[in-house]
Amino acid sequence: MSEQTPAVAANSQPPLNVSEVVALQDKIVEKLRTVYDPEIPVNIYDLGLIYEVKVDPTRDVYVKMTLTSPGCPAAGTLPGEVEDKIVLLPGTGKVKVDVVWEPTWDKNMMSEAAKLQLGFF
Repeated sequence: MSEQTPAVAANSQPPLNVSEVVALQDKIVEKLRTVYDPEIPVNIYDLGLIYEVKVDPTRDVYVKMTLTSPGCPAAGTLPGEVEDKIVLLPGTGKVKVDVVWEPTWDKNMMSEAAKLQLGFF
């Protein structure tokens, strides 16, 4: 019986090197730019709702995000949509999405493009 490292055995794929981790993070951000808050015509990444995207060499993905407010009607669906989009990307392992409320989201977290699109300039 041959021995495998836990990362290979868990995901059936070899660990990623640094450039592959960065490339996968970039693909994830690209995918997150296709997710929209149903009440705002700007993607959640440019809205500033994504606080962190972390990819481990084991291919596991961690996303820390928030919503525009705790009472956001999309609270029940948006985190699941984020997870679903990432899981569909080839080369990803486990995906965990955490919704946090600190720091509190405000319009200053939006990208310049989002502010322009929403008329905040």
